[in-house]
This record gives sequence, structure tokens and C-alpha cells, in this order.
Amino acid sequence: MPRAVAVPGALYLLEYQLSAAVGVGFVALAGVAVELGVMMVTYLRLALERREERARGEGRTLTAEDASAAVMEGAGRRIRPVAMTAATLVAGLAPIMLGDGTGAEVMRRIAAPMFGGIVGAGAVALLVIPALSLLWLRPRERRGP
Repeated sequence: MPRAVAVPGALYLLEYQLSAAVGVGFVALAGVAVELGVMMVTYLRLALERREERARGEGRTLTAEDASAAVMEGAGRRIRPVAMTAATLVAGLAPIMLGDGTGAEVMRRIAAPMFGGIVGAGAVALLVIPALSLLWLRPRERRGP
């Protein structure tokens, strides 16, 4: 049977085609990815607010070094929770992926996108979001608070 759509990651390795069950897995993965992203952005924003308050107390504007320190502080506080979320999901989905009971074929198709995508979602939350935040904050020094 020809493949209608090429899907990366775990679905490709398992040779699963898109179906309603796979779509449910993608929706669940999107929810987890958004949760991780929102947590990261929240902590980055809180760290930046603390740095801005400190700079205001010292009678100066926020510098690029302050922004970098805020991003490092905020992202550093999220490493363990993001890693724990990813590890918990992988540990919880492993029995589904390895199971062979009644309904296991459908459940595997739901779990496969989450199992394969959680690593990417964690990498985006830990690497891409802080990097984009830093790029977004750097021009702030030039235009003021």
C-alpha cells in the first residue's frame, strides 16, 4: 500500500500511516508541547521581571547582559521539570508501545506520536524558546524599557 503522507519520527520507523488514532496522538503531543512551552515562557518572563526590577533599583536600564542572565536563570530553573515530564511520559508510554493485548494496535498508534515527539518538544522548550527569547530581548537595550 503506498504511503499518502510521509511522517517523520516514530511513525516512520513503525511504518504507521496517518489515521484517526495517530491524529489523537498528535493532539495529545501538541497539548504536552504547549504546556512545556508555556512553563518555559512563564519562567523566562518572571526572571526578566526580577532583572528589570533590580536594574530599576540601581537606576539603570536593562542591558544585554541582564537579558542573557535572565534567560539563563529562567531556563535553568526549567531543566529538571521538563526532563521529568519527558521521562514520565516515556515511562508511561513504554508499556503501551510494548504491549500486545486487546486493543494494543490502536493504543500503539495513539502513543507513537507522543513517544517519538516528546524528545523534540523537550528540546524546543529547553533550547529554542530560550534562544528566541534572548534574540527578542537583545534589541530592548537599544530601544529602552
